[in-house]
This record gives sequence, structure tokens and C-alpha cells, in this order.
Amino acid sequence: MSKKRGLSLEEKREQMLQIFYKSQDFYLLKELEKLGPKRGVISQSVKDVVQSLVDDDLVLKDKIGTSVYFWSLPSCAGNQLRNTYNKLESDLSNSKKRYVELVEHRDNLKRGREDSEERESALEELKAVEVHHKKLKEELAAYADSDPAAVEAMKDAIDVAHSAANRWTDNIFTLQQWCSTTFPQAKEQLEHMYREEN
Repeated sequence: MSKKRGLSLEEKREQMLQIFYKSQDFYLLKELEKLGPKRGVISQSVKDVVQSLVDDDLVLKDKIGTSVYFWSLPSCAGNQLRNTYNKLESDLSNSKKRYVELVEHRDNLKRGREDSEERESALEELKAVEVHHKKLKEELAAYADSDPAAVEAMKDAIDVAHSAANRWTDNIFTLQQWCSTTFPQAKEQLEHMYREEN
């Protein structure tokens, strides 16, 4: 004795759609949960199946007062298919136009670029100029240390470092003086420690 196989999601969707199409009526979710098992769709999955149909615009849903009604008419599905078909036709037409424009643009770009001796010599000359340009950039990089802007930047960095060193020296003397006045008994130890560090 073999077990009965349950319906797949697509089969459940089709069965639920047939409920709407045959009666062409409006339903509450509770009513659909009662009708679903008669079509082979278990009541626990009716809500998910109906929601998937709503998400795909095959079933319409509207809240009236505190109740939520579901319905679908065969003409609604036909209208939806026609709208989808028209949109796809429009997209295809636009894509074909774009393709033709791109082909024309490509052909326009190819004109004047046919292989010839003149073009070959121009390309060789371009390569030679690019190689020369690369060499000049490398030479310029070698002289970067003597660049007036780089030298000026180094001078500015030296000035900043010098003023920072002076500031820290002043801070050390200020700290030494504060420690000597705050801790007079440790004055000799502090002076001895400072001499060792210098």
C-alpha cells in the first residue's frame, strides 16, 4: 500500500486559483481554509499559497472594515498576461533599437581606422612617443630630490621638528621645576635622575 503524495506548491497554487475562477466570488481567508482541503490543499498551507498568489498578482486582496477579502477573475489573469506581454514587447523593441544604434556607432568608429601603411606608421610613432614620455617621467623621478618644491617641503618639516623639540624641552624643564617645588624632599633625586638621562 503506497502513501499518497502531497501536492507541490505549483499544484496547490493552481488548485486555489481554480476555486476563484470557478465561483468568481469573494472569499475570506477562513472560507479559503475550509475550501482548500476539498481541492487537496491542506488548511495549514492555504494562507501561504494564497499569499504567494497575491504576491504574483494572480489574486487580488483588499481590506474592507476589519475583514480581508481575496478574489480573482479569469479576466484579471488575462489582463495581467496581456500587460506583461506588452511590457516585454516594448522592452524587446527598445533593445532592438539600442542594438541598431550600437552597431551604427561601432561602424562609424571603424571608419578611418582601416589597416593601412599610414595608420601603421602613425601607431608606431605613437608607441615611440609613449616610450620617450615614459623615459622622461623616470628621469624626472630621479631628480625629485632636487625639486625646489620638495626642498621647500623638507625645510618646512625641519622647522616643525625644531619647534617641536624646543617645545618638549620646555615641557621637561617645566615638569622638573614643578616636581622640585611640589616634592622638595626629592629635589636631589630628581636632579640626579635628570643628569643621568642627559
